[in-house]
Amino acid sequence: MRVNSAQPSRRSLLLAAVSTLAATQAPAARASEVGRALPRVRLALAASQSLYHLPLTLADRLGFFRQAGVQLEWLPQESGAKALSLALSGQADVMAGAYEHLFGLHLKGVNFQSFVQISRTPQVSLGGSTRSGVAWRSFADIRGARLGISALDSTTHWMASHWLLRHGLSTEDVVFVPVGSSQGVIEALRSGSIDALCNPDPVMHWLEQKNDVRLLGDARTLQGTRQLMGGAVPGASLYAHADFLQQHPERAQALSDGVVQALKWLQTAGLTDILKTVPSSHWMGDRAMYLGAFQKLRESYAVDGWVRAEDVAHAWRAHAKLMKLSGTLGPRPILPERTFTNAFVNKSRAR
Repeated sequence: MRVNSAQPSRRSLLLAAVSTLAATQAPAARASEVGRALPRVRLALAASQSLYHLPLTLADRLGFFRQAGVQLEWLPQESGAKALSLALSGQADVMAGAYEHLFGLHLKGVNFQSFVQISRTPQVSLGGSTRSGVAWRSFADIRGARLGISALDSTTHWMASHWLLRHGLSTEDVVFVPVGSSQGVIEALRSGSIDALCNPDPVMHWLEQKNDVRLLGDARTLQGTRQLMGGAVPGASLYAHADFLQQHPERAQALSDGVVQALKWLQTAGLTDILKTVPSSHWMGDRAMYLGAFQKLRESYAVDGWVRAEDVAHAWRAHAKLMKLSGTLGPRPILPERTFTNAFVNKSRAR
């Protein structure tokens, strides 16, 4: 179902925020902190300029990480699967990505743990290309389509699979095509290399506004996520190997402090505050469009960084169904509560 045009009052609000944008963006850190020798953490992530990682961008640009005593080395990748490979090989210390990766790791006996939650929804949507000649009246129209995802075994792949199963289809009914998560996916859609796409914002929102896709599934809002998953699930989070958390607790604590502070800042930030802080390279050339995408996602960001056991348990049950159907579940049982720790967030919330 196509998204309706914004109401005049909302459009006016967005344009007002754009028109009042200051020429100078927020400094990354206070002048007094420049030159401080801080511990460096190598962070692997996909779609680094997307709204999926907005709290990390804010914590970095507003100097929250530096104030907490850590400096990030960003290691952007085209998919969560590629980012995870950096963490597994030791080339990255921490990963930011979909919570479901932790289930696969624990099934393999690899003890990674989430230590601060970033979002409360998967923050992706799925739409069919309006240039394909398909009417896209329902999910039944996706049968036989070339479906673009960031990569196999990524959140876009898993969420697309959930939508297929929910609508009585099989993952064999489409051809999954890895296209990454940068702006290059737009060319893949417009060139006809793929017929449909599952990706995060602002890419999907931009394609909606340009009438390049007709939405079939939306897991950006809390309501949309609960309708698809049957309950609440964790979204993106920061996670690392338990050895890193034990050997470098001060670095993990600094990352937790920075994210929790950014989440708190985000709760009261105005639209102009967002534009002043986020680099213009993230806007895809359209500030009003970027704000519209942010407004849709605003409720999806975590409130305090705390991981809720009931949400993790629900996510595991849903993910286990996918793994069972694909034959990748295996005999090794896992305990979902061992995939996270709130020890660092508890301290961050108390400060």
